[in-house]
Amino acid sequence: MHTEKLPLSVAIITKNEEDRLSECLDGVSFAAEVVVVDSGSTDKTVEIARAFGAVVYEEPWQGFGRQKQLAIDRCSHDWVLVLDADERIEAEARQEIGEALATGSSVAYSFPRKNYFCGCWLKHAGWWPDRVVRLFRKDSARMSERAVHESLEVHGPVGALRHPLIHYANKSLEQTLSKVNLYSSAGAEELFSQGKTASAAKAFLRAGWSFFYNYILRGGFLDKGDGFIMAVSDFMNVFFKYAKLRELRKQKEKDTSS
Repeated sequence: MHTEKLPLSVAIITKNEEDRLSECLDGVSFAAEVVVVDSGSTDKTVEIARAFGAVVYEEPWQGFGRQKQLAIDRCSHDWVLVLDADERIEAEARQEIGEALATGSSVAYSFPRKNYFCGCWLKHAGWWPDRVVRLFRKDSARMSERAVHESLEVHGPVGALRHPLIHYANKSLEQTLSKVNLYSSAGAEELFSQGKTASAAKAFLRAGWSFFYNYILRGGFLDKGDGFIMAVSDFMNVFFKYAKLRELRKQKEKDTSS
């Protein structure tokens, strides 16, 4: 049976996502347009995107915020849904998106995000419901330019959808370590550009507070072993962000003095 597609653009950024992109694209087949901005994939990501009918652009990496805005700028519909390749839209959420577009009572909508870590649904330490604004009118929102932990800046009322956005944050510990390296580097470069400084002691204290805050104060321990491993990965991310900032500062001082 033919189903009319929603007047909606889906914006996705990718790099080497061949193992996750197909499932993501399957979930947004109801959208009239899918825009993929790829930053140098060496696997079959671009081929998969085009096979699904997505419009693909290839752009050098500019950080998460700017890269996502590039994708948004290339969308042709008034309404845009921003997704990551490791996120999924399920049937109930699809129906609710259609209802939101039909009513138009808000200029943007947030989803409760259901985060899975190594196959386990994390329900504490801020991981649930973890509301994120992802559906919006293109003329009423813009992605922040942050290199990491970007978010939408919305001008107008934001509604709250009931059905969750599914997020497979990390499927393995190997992927977790890879993300720690990527995010800590991006975070360090962002702090460096702001003129921030760091020491080894500051790196440890910041990371220690992150672990205590998330695992103890926010109840990460209630997610048992997976909650502990996630809290440790947060510790590592914060520690290496400030350790890398220290390294960047030392390198700048060395370059200046030589």
